[in-house]
Amino acid sequence: MPQPYRKSKLIRRSRVFWGSFSLWRPRLVFWCGALAIGVISVGFARLADMAQKTFASITTSSEWSFLLPLLITPLGFVLSAYLAATLFPNSQGSGIPQAIAARHLHDETDRSRLLSLRIAFGKIVLTVLGLFSGASIGREGPTVQVGASIMLAVARFGGMAQARGLILAGSAAGIAAAFNTPLAGIVFAIEEMSRTYESRANGLVLTAVILSGLAALGLAGSYNYFGSTSVAPLTLADWSLVLICGFGGGALGAGFSGLALHVGQRIRRWAQPQPLKRMLCLAGACGLAIAIIGVASGGTTFGTGYDQAKGAVEGEALPLLFFVEKLVASFLSMVSGIPGGIFAPSLAVGAGFGSTVGTLVGSSIALAAILGMAGYFAGVVQAPMTAFVIILEMTGDHQAVIPIMAVSMIGYVTSRLLSREPLYHGLSRVFIAAAIRARRAAEHKSGVEEASS
Repeated sequence: MPQPYRKSKLIRRSRVFWGSFSLWRPRLVFWCGALAIGVISVGFARLADMAQKTFASITTSSEWSFLLPLLITPLGFVLSAYLAATLFPNSQGSGIPQAIAARHLHDETDRSRLLSLRIAFGKIVLTVLGLFSGASIGREGPTVQVGASIMLAVARFGGMAQARGLILAGSAAGIAAAFNTPLAGIVFAIEEMSRTYESRANGLVLTAVILSGLAALGLAGSYNYFGSTSVAPLTLADWSLVLICGFGGGALGAGFSGLALHVGQRIRRWAQPQPLKRMLCLAGACGLAIAIIGVASGGTTFGTGYDQAKGAVEGEALPLLFFVEKLVASFLSMVSGIPGGIFAPSLAVGAGFGSTVGTLVGSSIALAAILGMAGYFAGVVQAPMTAFVIILEMTGDHQAVIPIMAVSMIGYVTSRLLSREPLYHGLSRVFIAAAIRARRAAEHKSGVEEASS
C-alpha cells in the first residue's frame, strides 16, 4: 500500500475520532455536572444536619443554656445577612426565585449575577450558618440554586447553548437529590420553574434527575424523607380532613405568600437610604424574635422542623399552637434577608396544622399531618402537582393517593382565590429588575468612561 494513502487514511480516522469527541464532549460534561449535583446535595444535607444538631446540643447542654439562642440567633442572623450582602450578593432567601429569574434573562452576564459557582458556595455556607443559628429555614430551595449554578457553569465549560434548559435541569436535579424524590423533581421543573411544557428540555431534565439521583442514592442509600407510612381515611372524621386541610391549609399558605410579597416590598423601600445598615438591623431583630419564639416553644421551632413533621406523620400529636409558632418563625426567617429555603419549614407548618385539626376532630394524626402538609404546601407555592407528588414520594402513603390529590387541588384553588401571584414568581421579579438595573448602570458607567477618554 502506498505511503501517502496510509497517511491520508490515518488523517481521516483521526478527524472522525476528534469529530466524534467534540460531539460527545458536551454530553460528558453535562453528565459530570448532574453527578456533581447529587454528590454536593448529599454533602450539603449532612452539613445542614450537623449544624442543627450542634445548635441543639449547645442550647441543651446545661440548665441555663436554653437561653443561649437569645445571643446566638441574632448574632448569627446579622453575620449571615452581612456576608450575603457583601461577599455573596443574590444568595439571599430561598434560591428558587433566582433560578426562575435567570431563566427569564437573556444576557449571560445578567444570569451570572444570579447563578454562579461563587454564589453556590456562599449559599451552602450561609444556609448552614443559618441552621447553626437556629433559623427556621430549609436546604431544599438553596439546593435548587446550587444545582442551577452548577449546570450554568457546565454550559459555559462544555460549550452548550441551551442555558434555559440547563437551568431547568439543574433545578430539577437539585430538588430530586435534596428530597430523594425524582418524580417530584421532574414535576417541579415543569410546573413551578417553567410554568410551561418544554419538550426540548425534557431529555435534559430527565437525564439530570436520573444521574443526580443515582449519585445521591450511592452516597445516602434508598430512603423515604419521612419514612414509610400507610394510612387512609376510614371514618367520616377522617374524610372531613380533606375539606378542612384543603381550605384551611390553602388559606394559611395564601396568607404566608401574600404577606411575604407585600412585606418584602415594604422592606425594600424602607431600606433604600442605608440598605446595608438597615438590613443588618432587620436581620438582628428577626433573629431575636425567632430566638424568643424558640425558647418559648421549648426549641421546637428552631431549624427545619423535620423531626416534628416526621413525628406527626408517624402519629405523634404536636402541640396545638406549634403550626402558628413555626409559621411566624419561618416568616421572620424569610424576611430577614438571610439565605435559606421554605420547603422544609412549610412541610413542618402543614404537618403541625394537620396535627391540630386531627386532634380537634378526633381523627388519625398521621393522616391529618400528611393532608395538612399537602394543603399548606400547595397553598404556599401554588403548585398542586408538585405538592401531591413530593408528599407521596416522601411518605410512601399510596393508600391515601386520592385524598392527597384532592387536598392539594383544594389548597391550590383556595390560595389562588386569595393571593393571585405565586410566591416564587413574585419574588423572581425583584431579581429580574435588579439584574436589569445593574446592567444598565454598568453600561452607563462604561459609556461615561469612553466619553471621558
